[in-house]
Amino acid sequence: MNIHSDDLRIFIAVVDSGTLSAAAEQLGQTTSGLSRALSRLEQKLATSLLTRTTRRMELTEEGHLFLEKARTIIAAMEEAEEAIQVRHQRPSGRLRVDASPPFMLHCIVPHIAEFRSNYPDITLELTSNDQNIDLLQQRTDIAIRHGALQDSMLHARRLGSSLQHIVASPEYLRKHGTPASAEELEQHQLIGFTQPESLNTWPLRQQQEENLAISPTLLASGGETIRQLALQGLGITCLSAFMVREDIARGTLTDILASHNNGYRQQIHAVYYRNTQLARRISCFLDFLQLKL
Repeated sequence: MNIHSDDLRIFIAVVDSGTLSAAAEQLGQTTSGLSRALSRLEQKLATSLLTRTTRRMELTEEGHLFLEKARTIIAAMEEAEEAIQVRHQRPSGRLRVDASPPFMLHCIVPHIAEFRSNYPDITLELTSNDQNIDLLQQRTDIAIRHGALQDSMLHARRLGSSLQHIVASPEYLRKHGTPASAEELEQHQLIGFTQPESLNTWPLRQQQEENLAISPTLLASGGETIRQLALQGLGITCLSAFMVREDIARGTLTDILASHNNGYRQQIHAVYYRNTQLARRISCFLDFLQLKL
């Protein structure tokens, strides 16, 4: 039984595209040619991989198992091929990166000059969104995501994690006092997020609970706006360390209730679709960024 990589690529393309015609257009082949290729593959395996009807195709149990193995094999082959092909090549071309405004401003922008110096042939396009975007719809190559990842067909790479700090300006604390416990926050002005609601659960131990759900008296949709509100002395808030580390060091924000903090770290991932032509650009950017976090 001789199964070639082309057999696997055709099978994967048909499954991902949903129809033979869509896969044929993607691969630049004829529908009849793909149909014959699938039939030959099933003959080689002596099993049915797809149940075909006039309207749709569905994977058989054996098809599900084979698809998983096929993806693993093709990914390994592409990585091996890329490692050899790009050994002496300089990555070039467009790379579009999306991140939340705070992460873009505090973790990416400060290092762009160095990245451009290292990789002058890469044309970077940087976009910022507070909400998760559709990479295909927005023509984006890499998106930075915070917190737990949702189930997805995207590839993900963990870049690091960030502690959460409860902070307020010295001016606010002089006027209103410094809370000594999580329970005392009820007596203070709290700045929170309009959405998602999960961001208004702070990593503070109180009584038998490991977290504290707060009721904000002032809300904003973006972390950078909330940071500015806190700097203006308008209340207490909870923000990631990468946003407020320098503010705390300068003394413009004060880290409070540290002994009550449960130490939760928000995960930071990069997500992307695997693409042979983009792989080198993606890997060099993520390798670079990971060293800076």
